[in-house]
Order: sequence, then C-alpha cells, then structure tokens
Amino acid sequence: MREAERPGTGRSPDVGAQAVAPFEIRRPLQQTESFVFNSPHSGRIYPELFLSMSRLDRLAIRRSEDHYVDELFAGVVQMGAPLLAAQFPRAWLDVNREPYELDPRMFDGPLPAFANIGSMRVAGGLGTIPRLVAENMDIYRGRMSVEEGLSRIESVYRPYHANLRRLIAQTHVQFGKAILIDCHSMPANVRVASGSRRPDIIIGDRYGASAAHDLSRAAVSFLSELGYHVVRNKPYAGGFITEHYGRPGRGLHALQIEINRGLYVDEKSLEKTSGFDLLKADLGEFAGQMMAYVREEFSDDRVAAE
Repeated sequence: MREAERPGTGRSPDVGAQAVAPFEIRRPLQQTESFVFNSPHSGRIYPELFLSMSRLDRLAIRRSEDHYVDELFAGVVQMGAPLLAAQFPRAWLDVNREPYELDPRMFDGPLPAFANIGSMRVAGGLGTIPRLVAENMDIYRGRMSVEEGLSRIESVYRPYHANLRRLIAQTHVQFGKAILIDCHSMPANVRVASGSRRPDIIIGDRYGASAAHDLSRAAVSFLSELGYHVVRNKPYAGGFITEHYGRPGRGLHALQIEINRGLYVDEKSLEKTSGFDLLKADLGEFAGQMMAYVREEFSDDRVAAE
C-alpha cells in the first residue's frame, strides 16, 4: 500500500488553463527498503507556452521522452520504496545535467558568468535546457529570454534535486545505506560498439565510481536470468544524477538503468505495445530481487574497506 501521490514543490508548468505539479513523489505508507527510484525523463505534460515556442509538432517533440518509464517502475512503491517522477518533459528541462549547462546560442542576451557553456552536452544540443530532441531536430523557432531559461532552473530544477537529495538522505539515515536506481529508456537502434546485437538493458555505474561492483553485477545477473541481453556502461555509463549522487564509500550507491524502447513502445506512434505488461512485471521481479539481495547479502562494510 502507498500514500496518495504527492506533488512536487515549485512553480508548475502551465498546461492550458490548469497548473500541474512539475513532479511527484510516490511514497509507500512505510518505507521498508533502502532504495530510491527516480524517473527524470518520463514527463509528458507539455506547457502550452513551450509548445508555441517550438517548431516541432506534438508528436515529434516527444522523441526525447523516456516513454512510460515511471509506469514501468510504478510497482516499487508497493514494495516499500519511494519513486520520484518528473511530469515536465525532458525537452523543456533536463534535470540529468548540471544546473547551468546552457547554450548561449539559444538565448537573446548574455548568460551569467557561472553558466557552463563549454560542455560536450551543450555542444551536442543537450544541455540543461535542450536545443535538440532526438534525431537532431531543433526545438525552438527562435531565441528565448535568459529570464525564461533561468526561471525553469530556479523553479523546477532546484526543487527537483532538493527532493531527490532529501529522499536519498532520509533513506541513508534510516537504513545506513541508500541505493538510487535512476530509470531511463533508450532508442531501439542503440548498439554496443564491439558487438552487433542490440542490448535490451544497459546498467551504468560510471565504471564502478557510482556504485559497488557487487550491486552492478547483481543487477546484470538478475536481468540476464530474466532473459534480457544486458551490458554494462557501454554506451551509457550514467549521467549527472548517477555521477552526482553515487558515493559508494559513504554507503550511497547510484545505478542507471537504460531500457530498450523496442521492448515495449512503438517508436513511431509512441503507443505501448503488447510487450509493455511483461516488461513491467519483469522489472518488478528485478526490483524485488535487488531489494532482497541488499537486505540479505550486500554489505557496505566491504565496500568501504576496498
């Protein structure tokens, strides 16, 4: 059982005439597991002002979503772990970036001196406020005001991360450890450079920097036993969230999971396919196995000693 879904704080994007909470924290009635699940890219509520600024239609602009990932992992709340889920779309604001990775070409005035304008992600059009969606399609018709960009960061990005930090800290205090599972999806055509087979799932741990090796190995093993082709760190080792929150020497572990969209969604229509329910059930099984493993076998003492 879980509590009613709790909206996030901060100014809400306007959707039509209705203000919608930018994110929600889905909590169990009692947290019984040392896990926090996060779905930062599955938001699918598009502010009308944003749509009016975009050159893309209502389907094309959704290409960057991690489609329905929050629904795929919804069962973890019943299992005793909280789930933080964005409702704002990734194309509007990407919280899996530094707070101020901004492209000066997008704005009508100078950015603050502290903005990171030189990162590879900014160069690729995928900063905190993205310039592109998938397939290198430009989002905006023209430049936006600096005030508009900074307001998204102050009113939504910062509250989102404040809530994520709080969930992780509360979990760490309660259980002596916290395991963040950062949940994403990837295009069906992603391949691993050294092989021709497309992975079903990629587990990222920043090459061991964000989580204990035992946790990563367990995740790969459990998913492989469920019949999925699983690889580790290539081509996705984890983004800002995994890197920023993973501190395994302090009992703070962060794993990123990337799920092949071809398993459960039609990438042209963005509708769920017949594979959705099976995948959701399998991910619930995977989450339960990870929770049991951490309760019964995993020890942070050995990690700290390494």
